[in-house]
Amino acid sequence: MTISSALNAGVAGLNANAARLSSISDNIANSGTYGYKRASTEFSSMVLTGNQGSGLYSAGGVRASSLRLIEERGGLVGTSNPMDLAVSGRGMLPVTTETGDGGLYMTTTGAFRTDENGVLRTETGLVLMGWPANADGTVPAFPRDSLAGLQPIVINASQTAGDPTTRISLGVNLPATATSAGATGTAQPLPVEYFGNLGSSERLDISFTPTVPATGSSNQWTMTIRDSASGGAVVGEYSLTFDESRAAGGTIASVTPVSGGGYNAATGELALTVAGGPLSLFIGRPGDTAGLTQLSDAFTPGQITKDGSLVGNLSSVEVDENGFINATYDTGFTRRLYQIPLVDVPNPNGLTALSNQIYEVSPDSGAFYLWDAGDGPTGSIEGYAREGSTTDVAAELTSLIQTQRAYSSNAKIIQTVDEMLQETTNIKR
Repeated sequence: MTISSALNAGVAGLNANAARLSSISDNIANSGTYGYKRASTEFSSMVLTGNQGSGLYSAGGVRASSLRLIEERGGLVGTSNPMDLAVSGRGMLPVTTETGDGGLYMTTTGAFRTDENGVLRTETGLVLMGWPANADGTVPAFPRDSLAGLQPIVINASQTAGDPTTRISLGVNLPATATSAGATGTAQPLPVEYFGNLGSSERLDISFTPTVPATGSSNQWTMTIRDSASGGAVVGEYSLTFDESRAAGGTIASVTPVSGGGYNAATGELALTVAGGPLSLFIGRPGDTAGLTQLSDAFTPGQITKDGSLVGNLSSVEVDENGFINATYDTGFTRRLYQIPLVDVPNPNGLTALSNQIYEVSPDSGAFYLWDAGDGPTGSIEGYAREGSTTDVAAELTSLIQTQRAYSSNAKIIQTVDEMLQETTNIKR
């Protein structure tokens, strides 16, 4: 019985070291595989209890168990492709398979490219998933514990987009001499371009007409605003009065609406309504030198700024550290297209490992949760990067030597037991 248990222990040792050799071989073979998580084989003893005091001992042998160390992170390797993605820290990218089975899989890195349909996928058929953004760039609230809302990310390389103007800022100086007695009272025109909802170029025709008194200076102007998209209709008329004191000379003293939207003294903005919708026109706050001023004798449109742009063609797509996919157009306009969440589970090492460095939820991993990148326990998403293999070749080669020696020793046990059994057989002779 004791000799037989020794034989069984030797066989168990051979099997255990063979299993360890398999994991070492896998690790070394994938030392250059992006996103590979090394496997570790651990041994645990098996004890067969006998009658105490009998003087007999039965060898139980050893049991091998292998574990994929998914929690370990490899170093990030820089690339030249903006859609080469890696996770710096905890969390994984949500992907699905090209077959469209609807399942959720996870990976820590991937080289994503658009296919003939614009779908972001890897060469192995993994399709990147994300939440679509609204037209204004906001991402709706989606459930975090289900796949509802997640969809394959599609980038249409031929897409065009425009950005309508919502705010214009005027920096203009009006001549103070124009409101003095004897002035001509000539209106000062100021055309200002803006962009409509369909990307068309429109125009606000603004005129400043001075109020000329019989004596002295009025420091008053009538500001009339016409919208080309509304057929030249007046969308606002305002009476402007400028301060002539030493402390705040030349700045706006008051703005009185005659028609159109109101004036907000706290923000210095007029609330206009043009053909495409609301538009804020900044003219300045009372006492503030920014915006409209009335100084000296020259009409000077110093600085006119606005948001929005004409229709542009897609020029580049990048992912920021928070997982937002942003498209940039050749007009300089940027638009948010998708948000990539990060998937996390309570026990990453309990995930089921599949081919191509992807994983799926198992009873040992716990349920998944979708985080915004950088929130909670998750890290950030890095573009232009791939995650390297977690294999340490030097450590694996050292383990290989140890495994070889252990395998040889267990083989020696079997050889010794065989010789002892041969001696037992020879007793009968």
